[in-house]
Amino acid sequence: MQPYELSLTEAADAIRTGRLSPVELVDSVLHRLEQVDPRLTAYVTVVADEARRAAREAADDVAAGRLRGPLHGVPMGLKDLIDVAGAPTTASSRVRESHRAREDSTVAARLSAAGAVLVGKTHTHEFAYGLTTPQTRNAWDTGRVAGGSSGGSAVAVAAGAATFALGTDTGGSIRVPAALNGVVGLKPTYGLVPRHGVTSLSWSLDHVGPLTRTVPDQALVLAALAGHDPRDPASLDVPARDYLPGDAEDLTGLRVGVPRTYYFDHVDPEVEAAVRHAIDRLQALGARLVEVEIPLTRYILATQYGLMAPEASAYHERTLRTVPELYQDDVRVLLEAGELMSAGDYLRAQRSRSLMRQEWARLLEEVDMIAAPTVPMTAVKAEESAVTWPDGSVESVADAYVRLSAPANITGVPSLSVPVGQDAAGLPIGMQLLGRPLGERTLLRAGHAYERTRSAHELAPAA
Repeated sequence: MQPYELSLTEAADAIRTGRLSPVELVDSVLHRLEQVDPRLTAYVTVVADEARRAAREAADDVAAGRLRGPLHGVPMGLKDLIDVAGAPTTASSRVRESHRAREDSTVAARLSAAGAVLVGKTHTHEFAYGLTTPQTRNAWDTGRVAGGSSGGSAVAVAAGAATFALGTDTGGSIRVPAALNGVVGLKPTYGLVPRHGVTSLSWSLDHVGPLTRTVPDQALVLAALAGHDPRDPASLDVPARDYLPGDAEDLTGLRVGVPRTYYFDHVDPEVEAAVRHAIDRLQALGARLVEVEIPLTRYILATQYGLMAPEASAYHERTLRTVPELYQDDVRVLLEAGELMSAGDYLRAQRSRSLMRQEWARLLEEVDMIAAPTVPMTAVKAEESAVTWPDGSVESVADAYVRLSAPANITGVPSLSVPVGQDAAGLPIGMQLLGRPLGERTLLRAGHAYERTRSAHELAPAA
């Protein structure tokens, strides 16, 4: 096994015990990046010289007994919405070609303080306003979409071009590409991870979170990211905590909600079979399955777009007036459409969100978490814009990918996507676990218990 193939947990242990140098790890990841990125296009920019310099400094620190923690010397990618002082934050858009960040975002500063080594900025669907990241190719099949909007981060991790990465999630933008590329993605509780210095799509729906190879890796990154920052008005002031899920596989007493409605409607049969099989594994580990009804389902997509569209258009108001030609057509149309929404429409979406939060709080008193597909189908071919379901109904690819992930953004509850198999074409399938606010450790515990029933490297694309 090459160093770039190691999970974060494995790499951290090897560095801590002296079996691996940060220089070896970073060199391996950079070499892998050079091999795969010309065909995958996961990165906007690569900072190889800076990464090697930081790796040498980390190696010196480790040798001198100054190990900062499990992220010290570990290479990462950051979605190019996340500010790093002195570096461009392009949002994968011509609108931002001349932009350079004046200071680190909160998450970049925290990861830097933990000793993580930045290897580059990863592609996003332009300004995170999309579910495919068209410039990036799927790590398993370059003729298929990477998922979005954190497609570059997911592909980099899946392909070994980063040991971990950060993405953002406004309607599924961490979990969708995680599912489509066979990696683990976490959308934390709203406000748990500060967003200061992160380009916004929709302020009331935006989250920042990790993409990793394994569930324990998630816990290590989340511990470094979480914590109050007064510069983010939504930031939660909660005590620091340990998110490590432990090694126990016994889930006795855990109540897992299995939706009767919504989450298994219009879902590819192979996706449904893989997710239900994974849910059965949770039951075999001791969890108790409880059938549940998902509340207010007819309002989910209307509420998602009713919040996101006007907030996104407000953020882009000036540049949409002055340089509209610099936006990609799909994003410009969405931004222009958002300006047509009335204040009444936005207020109705806010009211709908409040009602959903109330009903989901009641639902999550009955169960500890909900298990469901992350997305209704695997990665579509790059040229496909719609999917036709067996009943003859047609759905856009964007609507299909956001449909099952949007409830967690609207309600703010945490959601973890874990790989649970492949379809007949060999493409990854993801299951999401949704829990109570600040219930990340419970999700990680269940996700890790499931993960331990499979090989940690079972889901990895061919070199």
